[in-house]
Amino acid sequence: QVQLVESGGGMVQAGGSLRLSCAASGRTDSSNVGWFRRAPGKEREFVAGISAGSRLTYYANFVEGRFSIFRDNARNTVYLRMNSLKAEDTAVYYCAAARGVTRKDSDYDYWGQGTQVTVSS
Repeated sequence: QVQLVESGGGMVQAGGSLRLSCAASGRTDSSNVGWFRRAPGKEREFVAGISAGSRLTYYANFVEGRFSIFRDNARNTVYLRMNSLKAEDTAVYYCAAARGVTRKDSDYDYWGQGTQVTVSS
């Protein structure tokens, strides 16, 4: 059984920061983690990913330089640090786990329930 639980969302002014958490439980071969988001009226899109051993991180072009993804192995948690937030970052953010390094949502095997991020302009 694999469970992913997101937390850390909230409301922030444009230019502010948030740190999202994705806490994992259960044993799985899907150890590569991605963050996705879905804005109102928009399709779900890839935001950031981290490889199973944390040697590789990768980002969507439109967030690179503002967001950072990293792990805390002791807590079995992956984080997304979001800086310089913009109104267009408003979305529900999801973490997901996959067997490989990928930006494709259909490649991810497990998904959390999401956490709301609202950025006020």
